Amino acid sequence: MDLLDILGLLLLAAIGWLWYDSLNAREMSVAAAKAACNSENLLLLDDTVAIQRISLGRDDEGVLRIRRIYDFEYSDTGNDRSAGSIAMLGSRVLVINLNLPDMPERQNPRALT
Repeated sequence: MDLLDILGLLLLAAIGWLWYDSLNAREMSVAAAKAACNSENLLLLDDTVAIQRISLGRDDEGVLRIRRIYDFEYSDTGNDRSAGSIAMLGSRVLVINLNLPDMPERQNPRALT
């Protein structure tokens, strides 16, 4: 086995690890999107997320991790679609963005009298 064969096997192993790690991160982001939608009484459409961007980033300890941003769609009635996103660093969810409109404060009915 020469050096090119070893490098080819290492490259193949790295691609396999990235694919496996991406599947795990995707499963975690789907679960996080479902939890966020359920907490706001929304429907996660298609029960899936789609990768938007992949890059490198550092965590709080300075360790280099893979940063992934996923997009998903949700609905409040089932008749419309709104976009949301999830940012992950390694296997940790950083931010879930639902782009919800600002809700007006509920008024106390007694305050109107």
